[in-house]
Amino acid sequence: MRRLSLAGLVAAAVVCSAGASDPGDRLQNPAQEARAEHLFTQLRCVVCQNESIDDSEADLARDLRQIVRQQVAQGRSDSQIKSFLVARYGEFILLKPKFSAGNSVLWLAPLLIVLCGGAFFAVRSRGGTPLEPALTPEEESKLGALQADAGDRASAVAAGTQGPGHLGKAS
Repeated sequence: MRRLSLAGLVAAAVVCSAGASDPGDRLQNPAQEARAEHLFTQLRCVVCQNESIDDSEADLARDLRQIVRQQVAQGRSDSQIKSFLVARYGEFILLKPKFSAGNSVLWLAPLLIVLCGGAFFAVRSRGGTPLEPALTPEEESKLGALQADAGDRASAVAAGTQGPGHLGKAS
């Protein structure tokens, strides 16, 4: 049991130190390092594209972590650091981009799709306009005649007599 808890402690230490591959990369001030690591989780690796720079092992992600640490050490705020990186790499670097007129379609499209779908189903479930109009009295009489004719043919076939198209040959 003691070995198991020692192995768990060693594994936890390895996982906690995985943020910086080289301990020399870390900032001396623990509060600044924590702030930098929090920023790492908010920034996208432009090589990996769906990973934060905290999760990525790419060289560019390592360079971005260094830039963030340098900016934190210089005393810049989180928003100043993000603005610096956006100016350099574009808004794509942010894992959660800001709402703006340029990307409003991306933010609002899912909401519009859900609202339109909900409205469609609401109208449909209330028995709105039927998909096909009802038959006119003339169409109903023609349909009745066709059904009667089809019924007569079916009963004739079932009885063994043949209809007018029969040539008199036994089958």
